[in-house]
Amino acid sequence: MSQRSHNARSAPAPAGAVDERAARRVAEEARETEWRLPSFGKRLFMGDLRLDLIHPHPRPGAEARRAGEEFLARLRDFCETRIDPMAIEREARIPDEVVKGLRGLGAFGMKIPQRYGGLGLSHLYYCRALMLVGSVSPAISALLSAHQSIGVPQPLKLFGTAEQREKWLPRCVNEISAFLLTEPDVGSDPARLRATAVPAGDSYVLNGVKLWTTNGVVADLLVVMARVPESAGHRGGISAFVVEADAPGITVENRNAFMGLRGIENGVTRFHDVEVPAGNLIGAEGAGLKIALTTLNTGRLSLPAMCAGAGKWATKIAREWSRERVQWGRPVGEHEAIAKKVAFIAATSYALEATLDLSSQLADDERNDIRIEAALAKLWASEMACRIADELMQLRGGRGFETAESLAARGERGVPVEQVMRDLRINRIFEGSTEIMHLLIAREAVDAHLSVAGDIIDPDASPRAKARAAARAGGFYARWLPTLVTGPGQRPGAYAGFGPLAGHLRYVERASRKLARSTFYAAGRWQGGLESRQGFLGRMVDIGAELFAMSAVCVRARADVEHGPMFGADGDGRRPGRSALRLADAFCRQSRIRVEELFDGLWHNTDAPDRRLAERVLAGEFAWQEEGALDPSIPGPWIASAEPGPSHREDVHRTIG
Repeated sequence: MSQRSHNARSAPAPAGAVDERAARRVAEEARETEWRLPSFGKRLFMGDLRLDLIHPHPRPGAEARRAGEEFLARLRDFCETRIDPMAIEREARIPDEVVKGLRGLGAFGMKIPQRYGGLGLSHLYYCRALMLVGSVSPAISALLSAHQSIGVPQPLKLFGTAEQREKWLPRCVNEISAFLLTEPDVGSDPARLRATAVPAGDSYVLNGVKLWTTNGVVADLLVVMARVPESAGHRGGISAFVVEADAPGITVENRNAFMGLRGIENGVTRFHDVEVPAGNLIGAEGAGLKIALTTLNTGRLSLPAMCAGAGKWATKIAREWSRERVQWGRPVGEHEAIAKKVAFIAATSYALEATLDLSSQLADDERNDIRIEAALAKLWASEMACRIADELMQLRGGRGFETAESLAARGERGVPVEQVMRDLRINRIFEGSTEIMHLLIAREAVDAHLSVAGDIIDPDASPRAKARAAARAGGFYARWLPTLVTGPGQRPGAYAGFGPLAGHLRYVERASRKLARSTFYAAGRWQGGLESRQGFLGRMVDIGAELFAMSAVCVRARADVEHGPMFGADGDGRRPGRSALRLADAFCRQSRIRVEELFDGLWHNTDAPDRRLAERVLAGEFAWQEEGALDPSIPGPWIASAEPGPSHREDVHRTIG
């Protein structure tokens, strides 16, 4: 056995049990703590509607628009003529000829700068491309986004050296990459990461197992997060490495199958004494989590892109079916119960596109810190798209529950509503579950309170430190609280330039101040315990998300009326006119009802008794309630005698090297 292999195998793995304070410390150290640029989302949570940061609605420059529209035209033609979505769903794989065609279009290099051979598209048009292809096959959109949003290209662009970018970015134009962070026992708690990268001369030796490696089954390059042990000359910590997928010692052990995204190439990858050159380290040792979180600031926008595409498609299906299907002598869309569903789908679809495009254009402008906006867009879009799919299924009735293939087999149009519902569901989990997004956004939203509180809520702080912190906090709140008493939202003429939408913006301004006051009251009531009030924090974030969506919709509708649609060929004469205003008004009316319910839920809820009940459930007090049902996950005796079925893909289980 070589000395390198011996060192790698004998390196102690981190302890499986990490206490809550240690886990929080790891997460906090990876946070971006500075706000060098203004943030619309951050100010919104502080009770300050900075409409000037998003209005007039930013629009792409002429060159970015030309390049983007030309690519979208080619991509649309490819999707319409070369992709069979039903075949991908049936075979649970993306055909090689489709991948080859996408490579020929340059789709794997959409975000890679032209100097490295990529298309160099703006983030806005990259998301429009994902929205387009995702409306045909979400599995293909996942393939492209996992490669470019979180795979090798993005962290290299942000943190790689010039040599690393020259070496790998040209390859990423034609090759596929994957991002490997999650482990069998590690999800959103990176403090427990077990994969190790042990220094050995001018290289590292990588050992560990990674789970749910999107693109990992077919990738050529990997970004792997692993823990470097602290030692002489090595600061250690979770670090990011570029790893060749065909390096000796890498085993793809399984191609995972899921409820949706049936063509996704997602697996389990094992690393056994894999030698990684030191030059493959991205950034510094210990910077891996910061690299991952920073990459996700814009990378998360790929998910609302797919949600917006689904919303557009759902609007089309809802319109067509509700007009064609006749019950009790008239189209079902004329019945109020169905009309409400159609109105919700159409209005929310417009809002999904508005929040996506605004966030994407802000990312391109680089004049704002969009970490909160991107997170809000991901959180809100993933939740609302699932609601759209659910309402569309109810609207379609039994045909919504039936598969597209079955519908087509009996002579009807193969509308894949149930598939869309299955495909969308993962977006509430991908790249930060809804629950984790609530906590992540809440941490940023209450950062000002935690900063001024400081030693007041620190259990280890001395009495003298607490006294100094109390004095600082008093000064901050003395200046800030008066700004929450009154504002433009109480003046009837405010935001008059928005016409019929002005009242909605006045509501957003008032609700923003109310949200800030509510957060202040909660911070005073619970102090350091606020972090554990996840029900309150979740509703607080959901209010902010609705206010952000309303702001985006109002700004977008005004731009659509004044300048026409942002996308498509210039001079085509299209003007949404009052149609955009009607959609925006409908959305804001619906959103305001949700916001009021959330405000009421801040203080009137069952959080505490629910938490106590859950403790009793976990203790087994109600195990008797489980009687009368069987557990299908526990194999019966028939398993031993069953004939093994054929593997879906014989070549999935492969050992490289």
